[in-house]
Amino acid sequence: MGAVKNEITNFRGELVPDRQSTPESQDVDAFVAAVGERVRRARQRKGIARRVLSELSGVSQRYLAQLENGGGNISIALLFRVANALDHRVEWLVGEEDPWGSEVVKVAELFRTATGEQRQRVMQILDPGRPAQLRRQRICLIGLRGAGKSTLGRLLGAKLGFAFVELNRDIEAQSGMPVEEVMALYGLEGYRRLERQALERIVATSDSLVLAVAGGIVSEPETFGFLLRNFHTIWLKATPEEHMGRVRAQGDERPMAGNPKAMDELKSILTSREVLYAKAEGIVNTSGRTLEESLDDLVGTVRKLAIV
Repeated sequence: MGAVKNEITNFRGELVPDRQSTPESQDVDAFVAAVGERVRRARQRKGIARRVLSELSGVSQRYLAQLENGGGNISIALLFRVANALDHRVEWLVGEEDPWGSEVVKVAELFRTATGEQRQRVMQILDPGRPAQLRRQRICLIGLRGAGKSTLGRLLGAKLGFAFVELNRDIEAQSGMPVEEVMALYGLEGYRRLERQALERIVATSDSLVLAVAGGIVSEPETFGFLLRNFHTIWLKATPEEHMGRVRAQGDERPMAGNPKAMDELKSILTSREVLYAKAEGIVNTSGRTLEESLDDLVGTVRKLAIV
């Protein structure tokens, strides 16, 4: 028997071929169905017909019908208009928690409007563990490539008598392949998953060490949150020019090779991550400092934070 060719319609009513069913596509289908169900229930709670919602949002009744029935392709722009017409936040429609049946969402709403003192008391109740106890004597150096994390981390470890670990080297040892091959085979998502597993493994097996992590770890909220909670973090800060210069001094010309805008891109990355790097407990500015001076500054920061 020949394979059945499934077809669906987009929001314009045009026929488009359906994708092959895979575990990933099934997850997508379940998500789309859940969003459609939330839109339908929200519309019914407001007591308005689909025609009225169409007029308020400027979205066709055909698309709304497909959306509520779990079919069609969701356009973020159109969903935003539907949410506005329903007096909803768009995240209420796509979030994991249903705002009408979840206490998590209710708590989040109350927390958003709470005073600073109230938030602190709530956090003490929800997170009674003392961070210093959770972090033990685990030190993590964060920052862009070329900040000196590996060089200074190794020297700091020797100074304190702690093991020094580069997270990427740990990932390579566990996966049996270079990070570049991990990225090529499994993509960024696969690498991030191994990165989180490596962090959890280190926390479970070591109470004192110096760890150096890749600069982009801060872009993964849950992993970075885990890092901040379980490590004393120190940001090694430098100017974009020094970041680039140090990488090139190591014989790596890739940051500049065939890319005349490499410096602009580096500055943009640094600017976008600064607010995240600044979440570290300590900051050591290595700009214009010798290796010995930077190490002294780093050791001083460790002492100041009473890590050892």
